[in-house]
Amino acid sequence: MTRLIVLGVQGDDDLWVADLDAGTVTKIAAPATGALKAADDLRKAGATITKGVNLAALASSADAISGGFLDASGGFLDK
Repeated sequence: MTRLIVLGVQGDDDLWVADLDAGTVTKIAAPATGALKAADDLRKAGATITKGVNLAALASSADAISGGFLDASGGFLDK
């Protein structure tokens, strides 16, 4: 089974696809039609959309991730 995740970051209109098996992240073209376009439109309006992902958090730095900081004062879940 291929493990791909489509990502969008708050404040950035771009979409990315992460191929977990290949270890790559690639910018993708904005969808013009279909369910991904509908989801992208919702996220641009402020919605958070998840499907099949059980943890996603924007990190402030690579050090915050590797340090394992999950607290609310100096960790990567601050935002």
